Amino acid sequence: MIPAEYLSSLFSLEGKVAVVIGGTGELCGAMAEGLAAAGAETVLVGRSEEKAAARLAKIESAGGRAYFEKVDVNSKASIQELLNNVIAKSGKIDILVNGAGVNSPTPIFDIEEDEFDSILNTNLKAVLFASQIFGKYLVERGEGGSIINIGSMSGIIPLSRVFTYSATKAAVHNLSKNLAREWAEAKVRVNTIVPGFFPAEQNKKVLNPERIASIMGHTPANRFGEASELIGATLLLASDAGSFMNGSEIVVDGGYASMTI
Repeated sequence: MIPAEYLSSLFSLEGKVAVVIGGTGELCGAMAEGLAAAGAETVLVGRSEEKAAARLAKIESAGGRAYFEKVDVNSKASIQELLNNVIAKSGKIDILVNGAGVNSPTPIFDIEEDEFDSILNTNLKAVLFASQIFGKYLVERGEGGSIINIGSMSGIIPLSRVFTYSATKAAVHNLSKNLAREWAEAKVRVNTIVPGFFPAEQNKKVLNPERIASIMGHTPANRFGEASELIGATLLLASDAGSFMNGSEIVVDGGYASMTI
């Protein structure tokens, strides 16, 4: 029989430090709350100190520990500074969530080079830079760690109207599997959470009534996901409960990917 104390500690993150890039946003903000509630000292990374303040207040009122770091995710130097600052303040890093992302509904024939580059830089290059910098730290530290990249349903199933976003997210899925293979022996795990349809700032531009009806018709749960419903997958991948999960893609979508006709 498995001891009760083992089960109670399986998802615990006490003594861990988690860095959540995109933690000032709606989805990653909820994930950050979950990490903090599980005991991790949690670093919210983003551009808006105002958005961070509201999320920090929620975490602290629930008894969690967290602070904000302002970072330009498109700058490798800025991400390196982030790592240095967190180590100086918290002493170490155990978990990284790569959740920065931007989207656009531009039709395929109208996508301009600057728009493509902007989305590519935020959705893919920023994930690569953070994985390089934090992954190097975790591998060299020799104590393992967990990197959780945020993918997309559009990265595994072609969706209309988000062409550049889909391409970058598909690349994130591929990158995650390559890094998982690369760092497995160092016990640094790299996994991907694949959200279905969750109302968030980055997809408001494409969620018109017609598209919403189409999404609901393709989602067996017949509703959007709630941000808090990403917490379970986050804790699984961040904690010892997911110690043998590496290169995995956890789909959280209300059954969307299972629906055909």
